[in-house]
Amino acid sequence: MFDIGWGELLVIGIVALIAIGPKELPGALRTLGQWMGKLRRMASEFQNQFQEAMREAEMADLKKQVDEMTSQASSYANFDPVSEVRKELESTQQQIESAITDKPPTEPPSPPAAVEPPPAAAVGGTEPAAPATDAALPPPAPADPVGVGAAPDAVKHDAGGKPA
Repeated sequence: MFDIGWGELLVIGIVALIAIGPKELPGALRTLGQWMGKLRRMASEFQNQFQEAMREAEMADLKKQVDEMTSQASSYANFDPVSEVRKELESTQQQIESAITDKPPTEPPSPPAAVEPPPAAAVGGTEPAAPATDAALPPPAPADPVGVGAAPDAVKHDAGGKPA
């Protein structure tokens, strides 16, 4: 601890013999020994208390880790992969349904109204006015375009009406 060699101890002993005297030297060495014993006991007691505190801290830390591992093990014991997948599917279904209901509804195309040919000159020379709803409708599509809706074995006609 102090790194005192034999030569240094001899010098300290000679100085103590001269300073204290041969008559008082044994009592002084006994008192010095008692003080050294007390210092060593106090140092070992402090060291033991410090080590005990470290063990308690380690035990508390180990207990905390064991509790965490126990809670994880219990959560793994209750693990049900089928229910987890079922929950995910239900949440996805709810998201899809909410997306469909939140989407503004598109108006289905109304069937083309039957357009009546304008009557021939009415009596009095004026034609009846067309209803206001007809003005907003698009022009009617041709009844059967060439090749659309025809039977697969039907003969196609060219623009002149002749079979192609």
